[in-house]
Amino acid sequence: MSSGWCAEQVCVPMSESQDRPTKLSEMRFLTVAEVAAVMRVSRMTVYRLVHAGELASVRVGRSFRVPEQAVHDYLRGAYTEAG
Repeated sequence: MSSGWCAEQVCVPMSESQDRPTKLSEMRFLTVAEVAAVMRVSRMTVYRLVHAGELASVRVGRSFRVPEQAVHDYLRGAYTEAG
């Protein structure tokens, strides 16, 4: 899992490909439905990943938003070559 930084109650994940945290104004957040479409899985699968802590997310009211970079990092880390 990649590290990040926290300031004034705002934590920003740091991408594995970056050497500095991303500015909040530069971050793009996706809904659970958008993440499911990108990953080609069900929304329930995305919720399971979020609740298990495997996919970084931010709670906004009663819904979740997932940093786009977190999706890319998760997929990059989960990639395996078939034998």
